[in-house]
Amino acid sequence: MQIVHFTQDLANPIHQYQSVNAFYRKITKMEVPTTIGFIYIEPGGVVGMHDAPVPQLFIVIHGEGWVCGEDVEKVSIKTGEGVLWQQGQAHESGSTTGLTALVIQAEHIDLT
Repeated sequence: MQIVHFTQDLANPIHQYQSVNAFYRKITKMEVPTTIGFIYIEPGGVVGMHDAPVPQLFIVIHGEGWVCGEDVEKVSIKTGEGVLWQQGQAHESGSTTGLTALVIQAEHIDLT
């Protein structure tokens, strides 16, 4: 699992369109069929351990929680952070206080 940051300090300023104080942080460029959705984990909720059927990018857009891989070592994750699981990686996610995550699933995810 790869922890990824999506905070504003990593974004690039937008200079075109007469933009002022606006910034852009690319998530990924997709060239294959892609599924994009939200996962809502309520307080005390868990998405149980399972293998990623394709690479999955899980970006917390509200709240905080934890993620773990097969080693079951929980890693804290909060708004502006994400995790990339590759195909076949077992993983689990949950939250004590609740979180909302944007989830992108595709055969190939390019974070560069």
